[in-house]
Amino acid sequence: MAEASVRPRFLIISNGHGEDAIAAQIAARLAGDVMVEAYPMIGSGNAYASVCPIVGPRATLASEGWRNVKGSLRRDLAAGGLGTIPPALRFLRQVRGKYDKVVVVGDMVGVLACLAAGHRNLFYIDVYKTGAARLYSGPERWAIRKACSTVFCRASNLAQLLAAGGVDARSAGNVMMDTIPHGDYDAVSRRRRPFAVTLLPGSRALTSESFALQVEAIRGLPDDLRPNVFLAAAGSVSVDELARASGLTRVSMLTAESGDLGQLTDGGLTIHMARGSAMGNLLEASDLVLSQAGTATVQALGLGRPVITFINPRDRRSRFEDEQRLFGDARVVVEADAAKVRDALQRLLTDSSERFRLATIGRERIGGPGALDAILAALLN
Repeated sequence: MAEASVRPRFLIISNGHGEDAIAAQIAARLAGDVMVEAYPMIGSGNAYASVCPIVGPRATLASEGWRNVKGSLRRDLAAGGLGTIPPALRFLRQVRGKYDKVVVVGDMVGVLACLAAGHRNLFYIDVYKTGAARLYSGPERWAIRKACSTVFCRASNLAQLLAAGGVDARSAGNVMMDTIPHGDYDAVSRRRRPFAVTLLPGSRALTSESFALQVEAIRGLPDDLRPNVFLAAAGSVSVDELARASGLTRVSMLTAESGDLGQLTDGGLTIHMARGSAMGNLLEASDLVLSQAGTATVQALGLGRPVITFINPRDRRSRFEDEQRLFGDARVVVEADAAKVRDALQRLLTDSSERFRLATIGRERIGGPGALDAILAALLN
């Protein structure tokens, strides 16, 4: 008990499903050296289960903080989103001074909330800005300088911009590539066809709709090109809703593997399901990815798996285009039409040289691992 009492106490704040997943892996690596608690600002924080205690009020937003869809902020406000702010600020004020370090993982939301609650000397891991489009605005630089002692950015130009204003800002790579989740699931043994594709339909309100379109696209492929299909199901996703939306039936062919969620099938098409915690297993066994996700798209591209995604009228074009400036050709963008998605799939499945070209672009644009060790060293210094 005496040893535990002198261990430093860290609070990790995150604000979204992808951010939770990254932060949870940081927490897991810290756990042997410090006492860690997590405050997921939005959602259930399932990623922290069995990793560390969760503290703070639970906030639920229809968008789950996903701002890539037009009007999401307006709809959140109309549904009472403003009511989630006072409990968050009240909690952050209550814990001020109770932790040796407060670590924010995500975008500026956590930084601004901590700033408003009186926190200073934050350790900020920015996993949002890419450095390929919009840089930090003047107000953002002011807030970071006021609230943060150390910042890790995804790109060197972002770090240089903050450093010019006197912030200890660093860029050591893309921490997303250090925190790709792997679990107990043997995807390779389930691969029986020449090709394999992983579906990442996302983890938010449009998930079922996106999944149904992805499935329809695969159904339209010629039999000789039909790939083995894997689905990485985030913890917040209802598999039964996915089945209903796509006309598939769930078969609970569970193995002893903790990551196995069984299959979805219609007798012709079979989709092997795994928990999101085994997503890395699926990506590494696949040739292509159909993705409507955020963080997971970046990780797939960084692994050299070309991504096909679709954009619909509800998407917020400015954010989508910002991301595309980073991704380049590695993310193939088509209309939200099953035939267009099918055609893009067919073209890439039959053209190995194009797949290789896009894979190379993805690896180069996203960057490799290495940031996590630098972040942990700085946190524990």
